[in-house]
Amino acid sequence: MHVFVTGGTGTIGTAVIAELLTHGHTVLGLARSDASATALTTAGAEPLRGSLTDLDVLRDGATRADGVISLAFSRDYGSAEALEQGLAEERDAMAALGAALIGTDKPLVTVSGTPWVTGRPSTEADPLPTEGPVASRAVAVTDLLALSSQGVRTSAVRMPRTVHEDGQGGFAGLLTDAARRSGIAGYPGDGEQRWPAVHARDAAALFRLALESAPGGTAWHAVADEGDRVLDIATVVGRRLGLPVQSVPDETFGPFGPIFAMDQPSSSAHTRQALGWEPTHPSLLEDLEALQP
Repeated sequence: MHVFVTGGTGTIGTAVIAELLTHGHTVLGLARSDASATALTTAGAEPLRGSLTDLDVLRDGATRADGVISLAFSRDYGSAEALEQGLAEERDAMAALGAALIGTDKPLVTVSGTPWVTGRPSTEADPLPTEGPVASRAVAVTDLLALSSQGVRTSAVRMPRTVHEDGQGGFAGLLTDAARRSGIAGYPGDGEQRWPAVHARDAAALFRLALESAPGGTAWHAVADEGDRVLDIATVVGRRLGLPVQSVPDETFGPFGPIFAMDQPSSSAHTRQALGWEPTHPSLLEDLEALQP
């Protein structure tokens, strides 16, 4: 397939493009800057200049391709207002991509997050939460999946709280960044809450599988680690950075504080069985050993 990818220079996107090219696909990548265009070209993709808010460019990219993987998100989420603006931009971009593909039967794979369910790991059958800091994403993804009834083979790959590579990325990466700034490897609450995780290259393999074979209107879980205790994550971060480990207020983590404090393990049993996906790369706790002081 010739695949249009947005967000192709991020942690997940870089791995997705490499995965697609390795398996014989070609890639058209959205490039918001000269640096992004150079990175895409170096990776072996064709750049298409534009940003997530250039809806005409998104439509053009979608119509030129045999399938689409939508990964792009605003890089500014340091405040609640910035996060909400980023979610609105993502919603409009997904709607534009979906509308461009109606009636084509082409695949459109978007990124989402694993839901949280009280008392057990969430599964692919659980609905996305319609309350909380990222509730508007649930609405946008649900609307996109509904386009399967209009001739778009839509699917959503739900990502865990941490998508990592070389000790970087996701919630664990934000926790590490906060530790470097404050001098404390902090964690919210008592640290007993669990976060699911996946290596970026394992996640990339699932995006490819969804693009190639997922039925329309379906959701999949890119979960390798069902739930790592946040205290264990902070302990490795503290040891690798030479910092004390202690509980800190939820507000330390900005708009993500309420999500950081949740116990939110997640399962990928159905995804593994149905799509044949099997993670092979290091776990989060193993990967965090790559952190340098």
